[in-house]
Amino acid sequence: GVPMGTPVFDGASENDIRDMLALADLSPTGQSILFDGRTGQQFDRPVTVGYMYVLKLNHLVDDKMHARSTGPYSLVTQQPLGGKAQFGGQRFGEMEVWALEAYGAAYTLQEMLTVKSDDVNGRTRMYKNIVDGNYTIDAGMPESFNVLVKEIRALGIDIELERD
Repeated sequence: GVPMGTPVFDGASENDIRDMLALADLSPTGQSILFDGRTGQQFDRPVTVGYMYVLKLNHLVDDKMHARSTGPYSLVTQQPLGGKAQFGGQRFGEMEVWALEAYGAAYTLQEMLTVKSDDVNGRTRMYKNIVDGNYTIDAGMPESFNVLVKEIRALGIDIELERD
């Protein structure tokens, strides 16, 4: 054999492989004739012989499963941190929002995007309401909206929020 190194996505071309097979006095197809070890008869068709590497993928449920009831929040956006390593919350992305919109689940969507995310005052009021036996959501302004307003003001654009 000839030791060889090849880049991952820029390997040898088909012509290069044919040239190497010819150099090794092998068939241009890379296949060999095999014989049955018990009877000594030749197999009907030529076969490709070579090394095959099998790698184990290490994706186990125990390593992936994660849940939290309370945990750390980002200092800037007040949203739950992401990822199992930081004991973060589950990401509720744009496609998940679209799915709930399609089902008409407005109250669930309001809860997920405010008090369960970055509405600090609403979260506090909701905890108080639950303790008092009042199960209504009193959602406020998400902190991510306040961050957006501050970023727009940093661009030199005056923006004000009119409250009813």
